[in-house]
Amino acid sequence: MATQHSSGDLLADRRYRYAEACLADGDHAGAADLAEQALEIAPRYAPAWLVLGRSREGLAVRGDDPALRAAATRAYACALDIDPDDTLGVRAHLVRLGEGGDLPALSPAYVRALFDGYAPRFERHLVDGLGYIGPQLVHDALPPEPERFDVALDLGCGTGLMGAAIRDRVGHLTGVDLSPGMLALARTKMQNGQPLYDRVAEGDLAAFLGAEPSESADLCLAADVLIYVADLAPVLKQVARVLRPGGLAAFTVQSHDGDDGVLGADGRYAHADAHVTAAASGAGLEVLRLHEADVRREGGRPVQGRVVVLHRTRR
Repeated sequence: MATQHSSGDLLADRRYRYAEACLADGDHAGAADLAEQALEIAPRYAPAWLVLGRSREGLAVRGDDPALRAAATRAYACALDIDPDDTLGVRAHLVRLGEGGDLPALSPAYVRALFDGYAPRFERHLVDGLGYIGPQLVHDALPPEPERFDVALDLGCGTGLMGAAIRDRVGHLTGVDLSPGMLALARTKMQNGQPLYDRVAEGDLAAFLGAEPSESADLCLAADVLIYVADLAPVLKQVARVLRPGGLAAFTVQSHDGDDGVLGADGRYAHADAHVTAAASGAGLEVLRLHEADVRREGGRPVQGRVVVLHRTRR
């Protein structure tokens, strides 16, 4: 189902907006009370259940109260029952509470809805507000010019920031993204009088890569995209399959000092270096570069990350 923008009742909508405002101000008790009032009027309004869950979780953390934590879990479960595609991103909250089950924390429907709504202000916010330099980091990590790439795939291309950074070094460039809103903007981009992308495709990474011919690309790029993927191994196996022998994959990740991939409070995954190298090795990809980099700023502070370049060696 699509994200519910209204409950269908003006009074419930007003209570919900007040609850959101209280939550933003850190008033968890007030937010919970107002969300409950909204749900008394409109019990099938998923966003109000999400706000109620977040409010109860905030109260539980503050008071170390297992009963409130359980109440938060029940509220999240109600939201997910109403919106099983999870356009609201409820699973991420359940995963953080240890109740996510086997489903991925970030559903394709949530990521699509998130970036469709974000598309009109994406570049301005990312570049000016967050100091985002992911595409330049990826570009600079590749072998220096004059080396060119006949066929390149820009995975999670967004509005085309990575494509613009690499276009002059690529013969044929394909961009793929989950978000129709992002792709609509990417299709309008021009460079040197020509469309930025020779081909654009809508879909998630796994489905897109699975449909691409084996050994059909020389370069796969993913700037600030794999932060929405918990386990890099399946994606890198598909990347290795579509790369020609000698082809390269280059991407950024957020990083942490623990193990595997960890879902952060920002709703993005951070990957340990050991996870990156193990996933690459399992896919038959050699690590050429893995170095530290601040991929952007969040809350005025740099976000710890890595720039990775992999080489396909296995036939």
